[in-house]
Amino acid sequence: MQVSLSVTEPGQARQADRARSGRPARFTAVQVAQVKALACQLPGRVGAPLSRWSCLELAREVVAQGIAEAMSASTVWRWLTREAIKPWQYRSWLFPRDPDFTAKAERVLDLYERRWNGRKLGPDEFVISSDEKTSIQARCRCHPTLAPGRARMMRVNHEYERGGAVAYLAAYDVHRARVFGSCEPSTGIVPFMALVEQVMTVEPYASAKRVFWVVDNGSSHRGQAAIDRLTARFPNAVMVHTPIHASWLNQVEIYFSVVQRKVVSPNDFTDLAEVEQRLGEFEKRYNATAAPFQWKFTRRDLHDLLARITEHERQDAPAALPHVA
Repeated sequence: MQVSLSVTEPGQARQADRARSGRPARFTAVQVAQVKALACQLPGRVGAPLSRWSCLELAREVVAQGIAEAMSASTVWRWLTREAIKPWQYRSWLFPRDPDFTAKAERVLDLYERRWNGRKLGPDEFVISSDEKTSIQARCRCHPTLAPGRARMMRVNHEYERGGAVAYLAAYDVHRARVFGSCEPSTGIVPFMALVEQVMTVEPYASAKRVFWVVDNGSSHRGQAAIDRLTARFPNAVMVHTPIHASWLNQVEIYFSVVQRKVVSPNDFTDLAEVEQRLGEFEKRYNATAAPFQWKFTRRDLHDLLARITEHERQDAPAALPHVA
């Protein structure tokens, strides 16, 4: 290595490498930009029979299009990583189509902040978030599950025998972090009303001034008929629907995600009775230590989100054709 000395201050010297040419670049800046641009296009737009790109497929397409004579997948990966471009990943999305989306969402968000029609809820008013988790299967593995060990994760046999499926209905008290659940062979009006009965016949809900039931638009509790049915059975119960395709506003879905991660996956149950027993025992365990979810999505966040969606739709809308007389 060639070393040169340069003086920065009197009596002080530092070492520095002399300028070196290094290995000549194999690809030009234009080629790099073309590869990145290709990665930001849908494969179908360039005639590739793929749903999404991988680094290997991109490298092949680069050669096929004559951008470069040869290219490796690792080179493509290195270029895309610098720009945080990940065409092999995707996220699904859905535009709100409910004509009353804003009003319905605001009512739910207000309830989470203990407000209703602009007024604070009293100490004898409660908010219940309810839904069903369907098709929890009893998969009996053909070989016993092996516990984790040193440098070894838990091992679950892939082969299994089906033991049927059960639906788990749950009602979650948003502000008291208490869960009421039941297992049923299937979902429907009767199982849902049985869950309502389970909650509304115990204190403090039985003598409460009002109990708000936040539900989605599933067939078990859809529309005005469900509202009338609930009110007829319990006059102090108020059903509040989330907007269509907005179950993410229902806090019980967070609890269901906890159940999925801690109870159901990996699925290894002897029969449905074991599934029901595990869910019931976990419910007791959860209620013993649970705290309310830290829900941070507010009216302001909702309006910001809808504004961004509106702007996105405006930009994606086809330009109006000029009028020809």
